[in-house]
Amino acid sequence: KNIDNEFFTFEEYKEKIGETQKDKNDKIIVLYTNDPEGQHTYINPIKERGYDVLHLDGPLVSHLMSKLESTNTDVQFKRVDANVVDKLIEKEDDQPSKLSEEQQEALKPVVEAVVNDTNYSVSFASMSQSDAPVLITQSEWMRRMKEQQAVGGGGYQLHGSLPDSYELVVNSNHPLVEKIVEQSEEDKKKNMLEQAIDLAKLSQGLLRGEKLTSFINRSIENIK
Repeated sequence: KNIDNEFFTFEEYKEKIGETQKDKNDKIIVLYTNDPEGQHTYINPIKERGYDVLHLDGPLVSHLMSKLESTNTDVQFKRVDANVVDKLIEKEDDQPSKLSEEQQEALKPVVEAVVNDTNYSVSFASMSQSDAPVLITQSEWMRRMKEQQAVGGGGYQLHGSLPDSYELVVNSNHPLVEKIVEQSEEDKKKNMLEQAIDLAKLSQGLLRGEKLTSFINRSIENIK
C-alpha cells in the first residue's frame, strides 16, 4: 500500500515506478515510510518531485525488504529519512551549491560545536531552496540491521548494541543558511543554528526533555 491508499502487487508497483524512480545506476528505488504523519517533512519534497512512497510498517518489514532485494537485484528500498531527497534517487545532474567549499569548511566546525554530540556527523548538500535548511538522516543499512536484530534473526546481533548514529545535513542552497554564513555576530549565528538544528531534530522526534524545553523558550524569545 502506498501513502495514497492504493494497493499493488510487487510486480505492479515495480512497473508503476520503474522509470521515474530509477537512479543513475539503473536501480529502481522503492521509497517507503513507516509513519506518514511523523515523516511528512521528508515525504513532502519527495512528492513534489513526482515520486511515490509506500507505507510499510510492522516488525517484519525489514526482513521482507531484504528478501525482496535479494530476489530482485534491480530494486533497492530506502526509507524517506535515509538521506536527502536528491541522494535517495541519484540522477546524473547535481545542483550547484550557493556556498563555496571555503564557506562550507568555515561553517562546519561552527555547526559541530552547536550540535556537540558524537552521534551526529555534519555534511553539506546542494538541495533545492524549498527543502529544509537542515535535515537529519539515518543510514538505511544500519537502521535496518538494528531493526532485524531487535525482532531476532538475520545474524546481526552486533548491530543491536551499537548506538544510533545520524547525519546532520546542511542545505547549502537554503536562504537561511546563507544568512547564517553572513552573520557576523557569533551569538546570533549560534542562535540561528540552534533553532534550525532543533527544528530538524523535532521533525525526527529526537528533541526531548531539557533540550525540548530550551527550544520552546528560545522560540518564544525569538518571536517577542
